[in-house]
Amino acid sequence: MRIYTRTGDDGTTGLFSGERVEKTHPRVVAYGDVDELNSLLGVARTAGPHAEVQADLEAVQRHLFTLGADLATPVPNERVPRIGDAEIRWIEGRIDAVTLRLPELRHFILPGGTPAAAHLHVARAVCRRAEREVFRMAEGGGLAGVFLNRLSDLLFTLARFENAQSGVAESEWRA
Repeated sequence: MRIYTRTGDDGTTGLFSGERVEKTHPRVVAYGDVDELNSLLGVARTAGPHAEVQADLEAVQRHLFTLGADLATPVPNERVPRIGDAEIRWIEGRIDAVTLRLPELRHFILPGGTPAAAHLHVARAVCRRAEREVFRMAEGGGLAGVFLNRLSDLLFTLARFENAQSGVAESEWRA
């Protein structure tokens, strides 16, 4: 199978529904940001995070593929997996479990620390962009927007956890 199709040479792309839209369509921008986020998580995983973070990131990457399919399918389609309450509850559970093992957050912190943590902070910022794009879509964000909102919190929490596990102190921001 060839990797190129030439069908996008005119500035359009196909959704899973078969509909062709401009590559600048809000839906395409949103799932493009999700794809970028997934790639950044792959980079974070190469930076050698602790095993627990590594496992969480792989699980998140799998959820992001589901989210990408969800966003690329504007009409109900039982063959396409959707992001749902179960994935959101999983993220919330991970945030709660990891937060219990971190010092209380009393100030804003500067992104950075270990290479893995720094990559997670960049991924968090891209996740926020993807969230904004999902909510910009005419249909609204729905569960996809909620998922990304929670995911950015998880990425922040995992960055803090990675630094704590490595003995790297957080740099607080104070006005």
